Amino acid sequence: MPHFAHVFVHYLYEILPALAIGFFISGLVHEMIPEDKVLKYLGTGGIEPVFYATLIGTLLPVCCWGSLPIAVSFHKKGAKLGPVLAFLVATPATSISALLVAYSVIGIKFAVYIFFAVIIMGVTIGLIGNRIKHVPKNIPEKIPCPHCETDPGHIHTHEKKLKDRIVSALKYAYIDLPKEIGLELIIGILLAAGVATFVPVGRLIKAYLGGWIGYVFSIVFGIVMYICSTATVPLVDSLMRQGMNSGAGMTLLLIGPVTSYGTILVLRKEYGIKILAIFLSSLIIISLILGFGFELIAS
Repeated sequence: MPHFAHVFVHYLYEILPALAIGFFISGLVHEMIPEDKVLKYLGTGGIEPVFYATLIGTLLPVCCWGSLPIAVSFHKKGAKLGPVLAFLVATPATSISALLVAYSVIGIKFAVYIFFAVIIMGVTIGLIGNRIKHVPKNIPEKIPCPHCETDPGHIHTHEKKLKDRIVSALKYAYIDLPKEIGLELIIGILLAAGVATFVPVGRLIKAYLGGWIGYVFSIVFGIVMYICSTATVPLVDSLMRQGMNSGAGMTLLLIGPVTSYGTILVLRKEYGIKILAIFLSSLIIISLILGFGFELIAS
């Protein structure tokens, strides 16, 4: 147990500075990018809205659970299936915090590859979504803004003083966002410390997860157990230290944050079993290909 506590504190020491910077930048992004400007670019077909949705997703400081209501809102406001699926992939798959933590814990090669791999994964799945014939459900939208009820042309451009914007950004960065993903971060770090501490687990990984079985483990573990993109980094680092190959680690980094029970249930409800199956199978295949690609580059 003392060794476990030592490893846990070591991970905290490595991760907290990167998290502090990442949360701050995420607060600025959250406060300065108007939602209305985002929505207007996602309502048409083609690669351009898919790319916009993917790029926006990589920048927004929202985890998998937080991206679900936004994606449903996009869907109800007229966004095509492709951009919605691209957004659901790219938003939880990485973040500024996750990239900074990846750079801090497992190196710049991982951080750079994750960023471009998430873009490739989001755009590819978005383009697949564009090819699927889908009739959107006519679900009435709950209007959260009282001004929109009286003025349909109302645009959400609430002017704030610079001081108020800074306060709002800091509140989101260091209060709201930690409340949203803080527990997952702690769980991820605890899992990482547990894997690194307990020798039987390490021996199991070294014996069975060094080859192709590591990829199978990454897919199954990534789908069954959701961990946010930032918390996945120390977990993958500990698995690789125990013998998992880098390609399987990359596969887990890509698929783990995207899949959750919430995502599966919402996709099934909004789009049906067929689209859910296409989404999951495409995600598995693409994350495996990108994982193999990283193993070739890293070796």
